[in-house]
Amino acid sequence: MSDDAEARHVVGRVTITDVAREAGVSVATVSKVVNGRYGVAPGTFERVMAIVTRLGYETSLVASSLRRRQTNVIGVLVTEFEPYSAELLKGIGAAAHGTGYELLAYSGWADDAPPVGWERRSLSRLAGTLIDGAILVTPTVLLPDTSIPVVAIDPHTGSGGPSTIDSDNVGGARAATEHLIALGHTRIAHLRGRADLESSRLREAGYRDALQAAGLPHDPALVLAGDYRHADGASSARLLLQRPDRPTAIFAANDLSALGAMSAARELGLRVPQDVSIIGFDDIPEAARGRLSTIAQPLHEMGAMALRMLVGQLAGGAAEQQHGHLSAELIVRDTTAAPPAL
Repeated sequence: MSDDAEARHVVGRVTITDVAREAGVSVATVSKVVNGRYGVAPGTFERVMAIVTRLGYETSLVASSLRRRQTNVIGVLVTEFEPYSAELLKGIGAAAHGTGYELLAYSGWADDAPPVGWERRSLSRLAGTLIDGAILVTPTVLLPDTSIPVVAIDPHTGSGGPSTIDSDNVGGARAATEHLIALGHTRIAHLRGRADLESSRLREAGYRDALQAAGLPHDPALVLAGDYRHADGASSARLLLQRPDRPTAIFAANDLSALGAMSAARELGLRVPQDVSIIGFDDIPEAARGRLSTIAQPLHEMGAMALRMLVGQLAGGAAEQQHGHLSAELIVRDTTAAPPAL
């Protein structure tokens, strides 16, 4: 390597001109090599590629996408990187192997921007120049029209919108509540999820279905917002557990709010499950570590299904809206037991 090229490699980004100069060829020849076009002798191709590797030259993704109208990159757009989205990302990443697509994980919730509508802002920045399609995790708004194919995991409420992936929210919530009822609980509270997500509505519906089937009254005072967040779950659980007629069990719409409820119970000097039983939904790794009873969503498979669905749309094989629906399973651990004796 020449001294000039070595210096440029150390202090800044290697350019196509650097590669051409080092290889003794034209910039046009280097462009043909890195873009896989014909018209370059085998010996020249090998020499240029060796120098590309040695110098660490990378083509501009934006520039090449503008030329080819394709990036071979799929965006995974999340509000924030938390346990639920991290588990989905594992499944998406595993399914991406062998597809020819790379992944760009992008958090669209900036501290100085409102959380609602982050998807539109993110897609406007990334679509067309950085990503060919997107997987949206728990979107906050409906996106009936987008410039690129989109699949939503845990979709927004309402009709229309992109293709979607979810699990059996009603059945899972019913199973969680039925588990508590079978243990002998009759006063069961519910920590709702995010009001804008279909999963929240369906999980509350499953909770109410189980109460009705068992002949138990539905008390609206025992249903508070957990918003799928640890802090909100703890705050609402604290209110519930300080009532003179406190519930003996809590079904939280996700594991984070259930773990928050466990924290609140401990702060109030209550034992789980001896004084109050708590069950969640999702089965994130933190649930297993906390020995939390929960409803397991197949998060890895949900991510993988979303990736496969999107790749099919990018290949032109599925232009119409699609829906993937997976089962959910009751996992009994250490946070649920019979209610305390009266």
